[in-house]
Amino acid sequence: MAKPTSIDHFKNARKSIRSPEHRKPIYYFYGDERFFIDRLQAEVAELIPDQQKDFNYDLLYGGEVSPEAVLGMVRSYPMMADMRVVIVRDFLKMRGTDQGGGHIRDFEHYAKNPNPSTLLCLIDKKAPDGRTSLGKAFKGSNNDHVEDYEFKALPDYQLTDWAIEWASAQYGKSIDSQAAQVLAQLVGNNLQVLSTEIEKVCTFVDTREKVTIEDVKKIIGSYREYSVIELKEAIFQRNLDKSLGIAEQMLLKSNADAGEIIKSVGFFYRVFADVWQIRRLMEKQLSKTQIQSELGIRNSYVFNFKWKDASQYQLAEMPRIFEALMDADRAAKGFSTLDVPSIYLLLIKRIIG
Repeated sequence: MAKPTSIDHFKNARKSIRSPEHRKPIYYFYGDERFFIDRLQAEVAELIPDQQKDFNYDLLYGGEVSPEAVLGMVRSYPMMADMRVVIVRDFLKMRGTDQGGGHIRDFEHYAKNPNPSTLLCLIDKKAPDGRTSLGKAFKGSNNDHVEDYEFKALPDYQLTDWAIEWASAQYGKSIDSQAAQVLAQLVGNNLQVLSTEIEKVCTFVDTREKVTIEDVKKIIGSYREYSVIELKEAIFQRNLDKSLGIAEQMLLKSNADAGEIIKSVGFFYRVFADVWQIRRLMEKQLSKTQIQSELGIRNSYVFNFKWKDASQYQLAEMPRIFEALMDADRAAKGFSTLDVPSIYLLLIKRIIG
C-alpha cells in the first residue's frame, strides 16, 4: 500500500477537524511544508466564531509563553461557548519564564487526559523525539486523544495532481491535465506561489469551467510572453536549430535578462528531474505500471506525458544535463565572463547534446 503523502495528511486532518464526531482534543502538525500547516491552522481557528474569539481563542508562540501558562489556558473551560481553541506555534521552543514556570514535559500528563472542551493545536518544524515520553505522548498511534501529521514538501511529480485538486476544491474549476503539468513545471513546488498562480488562471477564465494550456501560457508570470513551453518541446525533439531560434526570441523579448535564464534553468531542472526518476526506475527493470505506482502519480495522462519525455533521453545523459544546468545557473548569477545570450545558447546546445 502506498505511503500517505502530505496531500493525504492534509485531507485527513481537515476532515477530522471539520467533523465534531471525529475531532480530537489535540493536533500536532509539523514539517517543512508550511502551506498545508497554515491552512489547517486557519481551519482550527474558524471553529470559534468571531464574536466568541476574545475569550475562547488564543494564538501563542512557544518562545513567548511558558508551559505553565499554556496548560492553564487549555485546562480552563470556554466562556459562554461550547469550546475553546488554543494554538501554539514553535511549540518546542517553549520554556519556563519569570512570569510562569513549568517544563514542556508537563504536556505529557495533559496529553493523556485532555480537557474535552478545548482543542489544542501544536505546530513546529519537527515532532518531539519519538524515543522520549513526550514524543510518545504526542504520537497518535500511541494516544487516542491525539492526531499528528508530518507535512513534507511535495515532490515535483505530485504537483500536477495537487494543482488539479486545488483548483477544483477552491474555485470549482477543472484544469486540463496538460495545463496542470505545465503550470507545475513553470512554478515549481512552492505551494504558496503555485496556489496564487492557480487563482490567477481560474480568475482569468471567469465563468468558464475548464482551464486550458492556452490559459496557462497567457497568464503565468513573465512566461506569458516567452515560449519556454515551445522551447522545451523543441529541445525534446532534439531540434537544435528550432531550439536556438526560440531561445533567441526569448532573449530579445526579455532584453537578455539573466533572471529569465535563472527561471528557465529552474523549469528545465524540474523537467529533467522527472526524466531522471523514470529512467532510474526503468534501469531497475520495473514495468511502466510499477514506475507510475512507485512515483505516486495517480493521473495517467500526466504520467504518460512524463513517460514520453523520458523516452527522449537516456539515464547516462542525466549527469551532463544537470551539470549544464548548474553551470548555466552559476554563470547567470555572475560566476562567468560569458554574456547572457551565450550562457543561454550554450545551455541549450549542451542539453541537446
